[in-house]
Amino acid sequence: MTRRVGIVVFDGVTMLDVSGPSEVLHQVTRVAERNAEPALKPGPGPGPGPRPRPKPEPAPEPYELVLVSPHGGPVVTASGLTLTGSVTPADAAPPLDTVIVAGGDRLAAPPPDPALLETVAQVAAGARRVASVCTGAFVLADLGLLDDRRATTHWRQAERLARGYPRVHVEPDAIHVRDGPYLTSAGISAGIDLTLALVEEDHGAEVARAVARELVVFMQRPGGQSQFSTALTTPPPHTDPLRALIATVLADPAAGHTLPTMAAQAAVSPRHLTRLFHTELGTTPARWLEHVRLDRARQLLLTGHSVTAAARASGLGSDETLRRVFAKHLGTTPSEYRMRFATTERSEPRPEPES
Repeated sequence: MTRRVGIVVFDGVTMLDVSGPSEVLHQVTRVAERNAEPALKPGPGPGPGPRPRPKPEPAPEPYELVLVSPHGGPVVTASGLTLTGSVTPADAAPPLDTVIVAGGDRLAAPPPDPALLETVAQVAAGARRVASVCTGAFVLADLGLLDDRRATTHWRQAERLARGYPRVHVEPDAIHVRDGPYLTSAGISAGIDLTLALVEEDHGAEVARAVARELVVFMQRPGGQSQFSTALTTPPPHTDPLRALIATVLADPAAGHTLPTMAAQAAVSPRHLTRLFHTELGTTPARWLEHVRLDRARQLLLTGHSVTAAARASGLGSDETLRRVFAKHLGTTPSEYRMRFATTERSEPRPEPES
């Protein structure tokens, strides 16, 4: 018996959104084949007669992959490579066990494609579960499937998803989220994480772990997707006092900025400044300042500064405060962040000092 999985594709789809989940599911078949191989003939045991043959592990059910597109036939990906053999929703029958909607830049830009929405609506209707990779979440949101549910998408598009679909509870830091029969993942490579979670649900942690080993990936990657995002982008305020204050803080985040000093700089009361931040930026002065200092610390770490120097020059002050802020917002430590993102060169361990 096989589990049929439909991956919804379209012209402009992101290749890795398709190939990542496909390879995870293909590796389950490889695991099943290895489990089905006959065991080596046992040698003589310590006692009389041969040792009993070990009982083989039950093989996981393989997956049958089906590419589904609005019109069937070849699909040109965003990278220019062509996927062949896609079928229409009608040709994908009987009902699919799982549907995965791949992402692409065009999905986050209105208006939605009616043909693509109809395709997903048809194949999702009879599916046991429905998932999306990256901006595929916009399709599920357009169909109302994520209303009053938790979801995520690529960190760059999370705010747009939340703004465009206020009934969706967007979790911008999550790598993948499940709410009922609907699963959504962060950007691009996070489709691998999501599909490993599907495999674990179907076949258990050991099979998912075997697949992760083959693909040389984490079963659960450390930290959330905020650690991958670019520096904070503050929308331009409408009021001159707030605009001038923000420029001042961005120019020198390490200065002694507090709510009273920032209010004095803007020539307003602390209460009015808090109101301005909430109205124009959707946050508080303290939260915004912490994000500014965190972004400055990230930049300093990636350009070779020590943890102590980054803490001081960013305005966060101490190593402990810097670690706390990194853990709170990025789910990692300053040292781990620098090791992962500063360079592709593998760090060599430093020699221990001679005693």
